[in-house]
Amino acid sequence: MSAVKPRAVFFDWDGTAVYSRKAPADAALSAMKPLLTQGIKLVIVSGTTIENIAGGQIETYFTPEELRHLYLGLGRGAYNYAFDEEGRPYVFADKLPDREGLLAVHSICFDIHKELLKKYDFPTDIVFSRPNYCKIDLMVSNQRGDQLFLQENELVILKESLRRHGIEGGLAKLLEISGMIGASYGIAVAPTCDAKYLEVGLSSKSDNVDTILDKLQREFGILPEECSYWGDEYVGIEEGIFGSDSFMITEKSRTGRFFDVSEVPGKRPQEVTVTGGGVERFLEYLREISI
Repeated sequence: MSAVKPRAVFFDWDGTAVYSRKAPADAALSAMKPLLTQGIKLVIVSGTTIENIAGGQIETYFTPEELRHLYLGLGRGAYNYAFDEEGRPYVFADKLPDREGLLAVHSICFDIHKELLKKYDFPTDIVFSRPNYCKIDLMVSNQRGDQLFLQENELVILKESLRRHGIEGGLAKLLEISGMIGASYGIAVAPTCDAKYLEVGLSSKSDNVDTILDKLQREFGILPEECSYWGDEYVGIEEGIFGSDSFMITEKSRTGRFFDVSEVPGKRPQEVTVTGGGVERFLEYLREISI
């Protein structure tokens, strides 16, 4: 692949820039530094929070001048960070509910859990400690350990589990249930699924991408077609349902260039080019465009 030099690179963190959030981030940070020095905008788009990006200390690896070109879109749309003149991260836009709104999200997810258990005898666990969404574990006996991104056999395991419990329609049915329960609370939820986790909340990576892209266009005149978007979870889990990185493809960003470093077989959105090669391929790309 010939690397066209973009003005901005949006990319996932876990599984794309690093092998896991606990793995050393030195190689990624080293590949990022020359681009930031040149003024190319780098945008980390991840479902996690800032504490899990380079150990929560990413600003210590770069100069304040370099940090002027780094942005973080985190928490499935919840937080959008830039860095101030002294190199300190600050939230310039968020999508956070008040306490009552967050409790409503928790209630929606607990009702999803109850619906699946009561009607289908399908067990789930729920992680409530997220800023505007919950993670519903659909494979409670299948542990990822430090490998937090989509594993190849998880798609097969989940589909078989859904069939065994009589959930006709697979993941589409889970998303339908989520939407219906959300609507009963008067909330239009944004459910996504990476096979192991059904994540249900008020926003998604689409909100991060659109918010930061708007900022880059407004302040620097960067156009969507001048950006590239890298991830490892674009693959289709079912017909018409794609992984979490597919939410970087929005009406605003659609004219950009999208790449998947995953080697998991399956369909991707038509906009996506599959490079394979995992983390090393993405870091190679950063090094290619820094020349």
